[in-house]
Amino acid sequence: MISFESDYIAGAHPEILKRLCETNLESLSGYGADKYCESAKNKIRKAIGMENADIEFLVGGTQTNAVIISTMLSDYEGVVAAKTGHVNVHEAGAIEYTGHKVLEISQSNGKIVPDVLSKYLADFYADGNHEHMPFPGMVYISHPTEYGTIYLKNELEQISEICHQYNIPLFLDGARLGYGLMSKASDVTLSDIARLCDVFYIGGTKVGALCGEAVVFTHVNKPKHFLTSVKKRGALLAKSRLLGIQFDTLFTNGLYFSIGKHAIDMAERMKNMFIAHNLPFFIDSPTNQQFVILENSKMEQMKKKIAFSFWEKYDDTHTVVRFATSWSTTENDLLALEELLIHYYGLCCKPA
Repeated sequence: MISFESDYIAGAHPEILKRLCETNLESLSGYGADKYCESAKNKIRKAIGMENADIEFLVGGTQTNAVIISTMLSDYEGVVAAKTGHVNVHEAGAIEYTGHKVLEISQSNGKIVPDVLSKYLADFYADGNHEHMPFPGMVYISHPTEYGTIYLKNELEQISEICHQYNIPLFLDGARLGYGLMSKASDVTLSDIARLCDVFYIGGTKVGALCGEAVVFTHVNKPKHFLTSVKKRGALLAKSRLLGIQFDTLFTNGLYFSIGKHAIDMAERMKNMFIAHNLPFFIDSPTNQQFVILENSKMEQMKKKIAFSFWEKYDDTHTVVRFATSWSTTENDLLALEELLIHYYGLCCKPA
């Protein structure tokens, strides 16, 4: 079955598997003390233009979010996130499990609006009872968001300035960062993100790796004894070579960015198919996730031939579903999708 279910349905990019095989019999120290982790860190520092950045490798996105938030917050603080934010909706209460509340605010197309954030923080401190409330100790954003939308540079600059005004860190979840950076609608670079955020991570799991995320602390602000805290929270990989080799490969010869570009190119072609067949979009996404509204009976029929993700109920007869592309999406995948659309929606032009 052809699958557009997510961007981590395939294993790993062939270049990564090649390097893992080539280095398989090497005897290397664990817990991040191997030469490949160090090489990967240096390559990432060069890519972000920040020689003094502290970089650590963790095993997955949920663990990374929970570790960063819980180690950077005081026990009386919570994390501000969009209502649709990943930490608020799709992480099974992992943040609350650490003892920190997710403080949700309204969103626009999956994004935090600077004016809304500013008002929220101002209203909190204007409340005479705020000492009885969880303090906003961090702002969390994801780029791309859960709806495939991206922040523009001026939006990030505004949010960063608000965070500095209130002396709280800005944390950017980059699980799909490669697709945000390579979106044709983006004016944000990796260096911009490093400059404007206090901590962010470069997602590997969803951008070509078997697993792993590279956490970047940009202002000499890595929590004290961070490695101990990572291990305590179950997010430390003993065979850290697995993460180091993968990120070392991803940041060699621009592989991370070419993976992102390929997925964006495939997504744009897929998007044009949906447009040509007059399928309505739930949201206009410029990245590798495309959200369309399907009539329920056709959705059930299509599910037998091709895999995609349920997103949310639209109304009693329609559902929002997600199609995602990745490094592994092929021409044949798109042709199979086009044939299915022709079958259910009639003859139309071939994908561009």
